[in-house]
Amino acid sequence: MIELTLLARWLRRLRRSSVGAVCGGVIFSLAILPSSWAQPIGIPSMGSASSAELSPELERMLGDALMEHGRRDPTYIADPDVDQYLTHMGRTLVAHAPNGAQHIQVFAIRDPQINAFTMPGGYIGVNSGLVVATTNESELASVIAHEVGHVIMRHIARGMTEQSQNRGVLVASLVGALLAALSGSGNLAMGMASFGQAAAVDRQLGFSRGAEQEADREGFHMLTAAGYDPRGMVQMFRSLMKSSSLNEVSGGTPFAQSHPQSIQRLSDIENRVEQMRPVHHQDSADYWFVRAKLRAMQAGDEESRRQVSSLFEADARSASGTVRSAAWYGAAYLAWQMRDTAKAQSALREARADGDSPEIDELSITLAGDAHDGAAALAMARAAWARWPESQGVALALARSLQQAGDVAAASTFLQARVRQWPQLPLMRKLLAQAYEQLGKPVEARRTMAEYYVHTGALPTAVEQLRQARNLSHDFYVQSELDAQIRDLRQRLDTERALLKQFKVQP
Repeated sequence: MIELTLLARWLRRLRRSSVGAVCGGVIFSLAILPSSWAQPIGIPSMGSASSAELSPELERMLGDALMEHGRRDPTYIADPDVDQYLTHMGRTLVAHAPNGAQHIQVFAIRDPQINAFTMPGGYIGVNSGLVVATTNESELASVIAHEVGHVIMRHIARGMTEQSQNRGVLVASLVGALLAALSGSGNLAMGMASFGQAAAVDRQLGFSRGAEQEADREGFHMLTAAGYDPRGMVQMFRSLMKSSSLNEVSGGTPFAQSHPQSIQRLSDIENRVEQMRPVHHQDSADYWFVRAKLRAMQAGDEESRRQVSSLFEADARSASGTVRSAAWYGAAYLAWQMRDTAKAQSALREARADGDSPEIDELSITLAGDAHDGAAALAMARAAWARWPESQGVALALARSLQQAGDVAAASTFLQARVRQWPQLPLMRKLLAQAYEQLGKPVEARRTMAEYYVHTGALPTAVEQLRQARNLSHDFYVQSELDAQIRDLRQRLDTERALLKQFKVQP
């Protein structure tokens, strides 16, 4: 499903802050995109995508371009714990799809409304409010499974190329803006953006019930195959319908506004569940801790923070085990946001009494760093990494603790290993580039930054980084390697231009 209310608002927010701006070297305006990426009402159940749709390569390009801008939006949550948990869930689900090799990346938006949306290229956005509204992990997984269902059915590609009055304007505008970005013509990008905006802004379409049923079916299969409790989908569906009913005056919840719901869809899911043996899924600790962190993050003002703090303390008193530990962690995280160090430390001690987690250790390291106790922070970070060698958040905390302690060489060695461990994680490359710069290795720094930009979809900027590295190097063999890399990226840019021109509508 595309949550158009959220997507449109997020993209409009980006438009206000960055229309025509150069972000990482890619000139791309999102003003052309709000709400036109809706699934046309009445789209038939076609099964696999047809040849008339956007190719997977072009769809991924569009998604990368959106995310390259979107990561700069203040609502985007750039938290390694949240990102790792949500993306792991998405990839676990898609592994059970008919074609499990598709790219999936799930990210969070700081917004208390119950919402989720899908973007081109396998990117799925989830509101913090949706995660907080769930009562168990299977409910959350059911929503993400539904979103993944839209991805594997290629509903966005089908919607974008549907023959309609919006098709020519939308696709031509997207293609024009991206071609301008690849050629470095900012004026063309802005011109196309303005043209697209005039015809596309604020059209609220939404997925058809047929498309929603397709996503339900595919999502249900992935949900059960991955070991989640399918009753979570029933519970979430009922909660969304109830929430929509309670908010009828304002048009229902944002989630419901662009996701047509019906008793028939609920009945279909209930019938499927009744035919299955009961599934007892054990919620992961990560679910409870990430949910608590997002609840704290979305409290944006003093009054809401006081209310959330009371909720955490009430949950802690009524719960036990991991759930209680996560509630105290949430209280500690919220207190840290409010700069109440003493309360944060006290809540963390309570959290440790019922369990341990990477998130608890990370916050302890942060508090030690805030107190300018670098030695303690580094010792805690080393101990945490020994306990949690698969946690990206702990790895980040250790790398930063090493850098703050002045041991940049050790930080560099550690980050090199983490790049090998998580080759698809751009942030580690960015930190490694900074370490190389501090070590007086400018060529390595720029080569690594080029890799970072490749992974974030900013290919022209990656080429520029490689050119700078080439100019700084005096080693013939290194220069030859850089020449080859620049040549490969230019060929990739040429290929992308050729793909885009296939969809360019001539005047």
